[in-house]
Formats: sequence, structure tokens, C-alpha cells
Amino acid sequence: MRGIQVTAMTPTAITDGFKRFFGGKHLSGDIWGGLASMLVALPAAIAFGVTIYAPLGGSFEAQGALAGVLGATALGLVSPLFGGSSRLITSPCAPAAAVLSALAITFTQQGVLPLAVLLLLGMIGLLAGSIQIALGLLGVGRLIKFIPFPVVSGYLSGVGLIIIGSQIPKLLGVPGGVHLLAALRAPSTWVWQSLLVGAAVIATMVLVPRITRAVPAAILALLAGVASYQVLAWIDPALMTTHNNPLLVGALAQGESGLPDILRQHWQALSSLESANVLGVLLPALTLAALLSIDTLKTCVVVDNMTNSHHDSNRELVGQGLGNIASAMIGGVPGSGTMGASVINISSGGTTRLSGFMAGVFTLIAFLLLAPLIAWVPIAALAGILIVIGFRMIDTHSLAFFFSRSTRFDFLVILSVILVAIFGDLIVASGVGVALAILLFIREQTRSSVVRNRFEGNEVFLKHAYKFQDMERIARNAAESVVFELQGSLFFGTANQLQLALEQEVGTRKYVILSMRRVQSLDVTATHMLEQIKDQLEEKDAYLVFCDIPKGLPSGLKMKRFLKDTGVVRSSNKAFAFRELDEALEWVMSQGDGAVVSQNLPALELRQVPIFMNQNEETLKTLEAVMTVRHIQAGHKILSAGDEDDELLMIRRGTVKVTVPIHKKDSYHLVTSGPGDFLGGMGFLEGGGHATDALALSDVEVYVLTGKNFSNLARQYPNLTLAIIENVALNLSIRLRMTIAELQALRG
Repeated sequence: MRGIQVTAMTPTAITDGFKRFFGGKHLSGDIWGGLASMLVALPAAIAFGVTIYAPLGGSFEAQGALAGVLGATALGLVSPLFGGSSRLITSPCAPAAAVLSALAITFTQQGVLPLAVLLLLGMIGLLAGSIQIALGLLGVGRLIKFIPFPVVSGYLSGVGLIIIGSQIPKLLGVPGGVHLLAALRAPSTWVWQSLLVGAAVIATMVLVPRITRAVPAAILALLAGVASYQVLAWIDPALMTTHNNPLLVGALAQGESGLPDILRQHWQALSSLESANVLGVLLPALTLAALLSIDTLKTCVVVDNMTNSHHDSNRELVGQGLGNIASAMIGGVPGSGTMGASVINISSGGTTRLSGFMAGVFTLIAFLLLAPLIAWVPIAALAGILIVIGFRMIDTHSLAFFFSRSTRFDFLVILSVILVAIFGDLIVASGVGVALAILLFIREQTRSSVVRNRFEGNEVFLKHAYKFQDMERIARNAAESVVFELQGSLFFGTANQLQLALEQEVGTRKYVILSMRRVQSLDVTATHMLEQIKDQLEEKDAYLVFCDIPKGLPSGLKMKRFLKDTGVVRSSNKAFAFRELDEALEWVMSQGDGAVVSQNLPALELRQVPIFMNQNEETLKTLEAVMTVRHIQAGHKILSAGDEDDELLMIRRGTVKVTVPIHKKDSYHLVTSGPGDFLGGMGFLEGGGHATDALALSDVEVYVLTGKNFSNLARQYPNLTLAIIENVALNLSIRLRMTIAELQALRG
């Protein structure tokens, strides 16, 4: 077919594609990182597998070790290929061991046969992986950032304590199936050889990191456990056997069955399960999926912080789900992104996802070459490793929260999560923690004041007076007005606080103005309360005025539309909304007897201006000769900030709004000017261009005096020019004083 080219896949092309996918320039670092992380993850994976399968008794501990190895292999080979993090190491983990071992104990107590329990555990892992894929495709991964720290801390500490409690009986060497309290009450069942091996492993795990980090502590601890057991076996030859020896893991493959036969039997058993079996384990699978997802994404966040990188949470969940499905299909233990192995991978040079893939490759190689040696691994050695891991999961720093009054409630959240995790269920513990954290957030919100500032109307109305004579006209409206600057969240937890503040103004104020600029959220309860305040004001012939309404809240809510939809702001009642505080104040100014009517006054002649009244006729005629009259229609600019002209303008007729541009279309209302006021004074005095905008609120006429004409005038009439400069300075001083007064009011 024309237009289609087929390129042969040569070895070079395959190698190049491999490098492009993984990042070939970091190949050596990724190989070493994968090897080092495998050395850390493999002993823990074996230990987790033994922990899960131990309640089944008999030779199932050996199958548990095999399941741990197979799980580490499948997760390492599959998850990095499809995941969203470049340095994450995925292997069997503590949450999986905690959940599945508890389920194994429950199934055994219910009389379920061991082989059936294995199938149910495999089905749980398969469903958990499928749920993780669904969570990733639905975009749930990004929600990890909203899990509060006290919940994560309590969850990790709870899992750590569960791991410790489940491993102490194995460390003591008591028969399988004996719980912690029963084991501690029966010292006669303890095996001193098991205790000695476990003590050697724990000591190695604790001391090695203080001496060297070149070799993972878990590997040296495992070797120390094996060596200790061999010394004891040399003393007591009865220990030199792996057959039916409760102190050892035992042979991984029994009888004539090899690994391929075991995998084939497992897959056939899984395919024979019916829908009723699936429904029976759906809830535990959902629990496991949630815990594995939280554990993975939490680790991804830590890895990002360490490497200044970013992961794709949703893609990572898909990769984890595929890895857990692959693990379940071959009889492996499910897992998640693990902290310890990932940190070792980074410190050993791992840079791309190839490092995680190589960890899976090295796990498979280790299993194929060292499987016979795994049979000689003591159960107490694995228990000792897990006990140290469990202790390290406990967030001891959070204990300090108890001694501070401000963080004591956070400590109670952590403690609640731990207790529910130990005596209840891990997923329920997470839910309890989130619920308590929500209550903590609501408590903090209700403690903070939603009223940032409150100031009287006369503190901000002065700049709207076009001259001092107007102050008497606006005094009434100013006295009847109050402005509340609101902040934070207006919701059911703070609505009563705001209601108490506003109700004090009902009956004493005609205009209650609410500035919403700093409001972060708004709910129906708050709007219902505002509607009640509006109704109370309406009964008193008063107004509720909103201003500075954000275009959109962080939640995406359109506040102005929300206020209209909930009935607070409607054109037919006494609640209004304005874009900014200045517009609201101008509207209040225009009401009743306080309205400013400077635009209706007759044009001001030079002889009527106070500073020119003492000048003789000749001087005034000269001044009129050098000044021109300019007409500006309402709504047009008279001056623009940045203009380089040196003109001095004096308003002859009309009202002008002087503003300072701030950002884009925003501006700050500096003052409202009228007949006799000067415009452009700063640019005129400094010669550096105008600093403000001047907008004609009505049809305006201005006298225009250029810098050149002023200089000529100064040589003939110095007293006149001095009077002009003094009045320009006075105008600027008045504006500055008004601005200072308003800033003091706004800052509270």
C-alpha cells in the first residue's frame, strides 16, 4: 500500500527505543540504583509474604516467602513501565501485610480451608489492582494532597504498631496462630534460639546505619540472622534441617512442582472462582486499594521533594494497579511504592523509571539463583527486620504535639487514628482521621474573625466632596453609613459570628456596606443569614450594599451570581451590588439630601476664585489672556497618567473624578474635584508627567495654563504666580491628608 512505510526492528533500533523510553544517559546509575533497592526490598518482601501466609500453618510460610519474591518481581517489572514517577520503587509493603494477614486470620477462624484462603487473598489483590486503575482513570490521584498530615501520621504509626504486634510472636518462636497477648503470657513456649537470632538481626538493623550506608542494613541484618542460626545449628545439629522446621522459611517449591507448575495451578484456581466469591471480598479489596494508593502517593510526594521533580498521581495509580494485577495473577503479594527502597534508589544514582524496572529484574535473578538459600532464612530474622521497620514507621515527633496547647487536638486526631487502626480497621481509621481533621479545620475557621475591619462612613466619604462646602451636604449620609471589610470563609461555622456583628447596625444605619474582596468561600447558610439581615434592614427602610465582589472564588463559585440565585441581591429590593467600594460610596452619596450637585452650579469666573479676588483688573485680564478654556464631555478623560505635558488645569464647571491606576483596569479613587480645584499639579510642579487620571463625571470646563505661559507670567506678576503655586500645593496636601485618613481607616 502506498503511503505506508514498514521499518524493520533492528537491534540498534530496539536499543535506541529502550534508551528513549527510560533515559539511556543515566543507564549506569539506574542499574546501581535498581540493584541497591532490590537488596533492601527483597528481604522485606519475603518477610511480608511469610507474615501473610503464617496463619495458614504448615508449609505455607515457605509459600509466603515465594509469594513475597514473586510480588516484588511482578511489581518491579510492570509498575515502572506504566507509572507516573521516575524513581519510585514498588514492592510488597507493610499495609498489604497488615490487611492480608488480618484477613488470613479471620478466614482461618471461620473454618475456610487454607487453599481457599490463598485463592481469596489472590482475588483481593486482583480486585485491589483493578480498583486502583479505576481510581487513576477517574482522576482521584490528585486528592492525595488533601489528606491532612495528622491522618497520614496516625495511619503510618498504626500500621507500624500492627506490624510490630504481629511479629513479636514470631520473634519469640511460639507456635503459629498464637496472638501477641497469648504469646507474652506464656514464656514457657518461647524458643531461646529464635530470640537470639531475632536480637542479632535487630541489633544489626539498628547499628549498621550508624557505621556505614554503603551496604543496605536489611541485607547485613538478614546475613547476620542466617549466620547466627548456623552457629546455633552447629551447637545443636537438630536445627540443621529445613524440613518441618518451624524456625526456618523452608523450601520454596515442594515436591516435584516447580515454579511454572505452581503458577499454572494458581491461575487455574483463580479462573475457577465464581461471582459470589468476588462480591464477598469486594470490601476488603476496596480497603486494600485505598491503603496501597495512599501509601504509594505519599511516597511519591516525598520522592518529589527529595529530587525536585513532579509525578503524575493518576498515571501512577494506573501503573500500581497493573503491577498488583500482575502480582495476583502469578500468586504474588500486592504492594505499593516503598519509602526505604526508593530513598536507596535515589542515593545510589537511580534517575529514571529504568531503576525500578531493574529492581524487578534483579529480584527475578536473585530468586532463580538463590532460591535454595532462601529456605535457610530464619523466621525470627524476618520478624526482627519487620519490627525495626515498624518502629521506624511510628511518627515519634508527633508526641510533641501533646505538650503544646495549640496542637493538642492534632495529637488527639493522630491518637484516634492509631487506636482505630489497631482495634478496628485501617480504612475506617483513615476515615475517622479525615472526619476529625475536618472538625479541626471548622474549629479553626470559627475561631478566626470574618470581620477584618469596620469603619464609619465619614472616614471614607471625605474624598467624595468636591470642596469643603460639600462636607456638610454629605454629613448625614456619612453618619448613616458603615463599612465592613469581610475576610475568610463565610459558611455555616462563621455565619452566626457575622450575623451578630451586622445586627448591631440594624435600626441605627441606613447603609450597611459589605466589602467582599477578601472572602474565600461562601455557602447557602451564609447567604440565608445575609438575606435575613437584608429583610431586617428593609423593614427599617435601610439598604444592604455589596461591593468588591470577586469574579470567582478559589472553589470556582461565581459569587455575584450566587448572591442573585440565592435571593440576597435582586433589583426589586433594598440590596445592591457594586464592582468596587468607590462605586458603592458614590451611590450612597447620590441618595437623598446628601447628593452632590456641583455639576448643576454655574461656571466659575476667574474673579470668583478666592485666590484671584485680591488681584487687580489688569492682572486678571493678563491671566485670562494666557489661559484657554477647554470643554470635556461627561465620561471622557481630562488627564491620563504618564502624559508628558506640563499643563495646569483649574476646573471652571462640573465634577471630576481623580484616580490612580493600579493594575490593568483597576484604579484607586483619590478624590472628587469640583469648580476651583486644580488638576495636574504634580506634573506641573515636577515637569515629569501626570501621575493620575482625571475623568469627567459631568460635562466639564477647565481653564488651561501651560508651563511656558506660567513662566512668562511669573516675570511680570510674581505675587500672582506665588498664589497659584501655594494653592496647587494646598490641593495636593488636602488629597494626601484624605488618603492618609482613609488608609488609617482601612488598616484599622
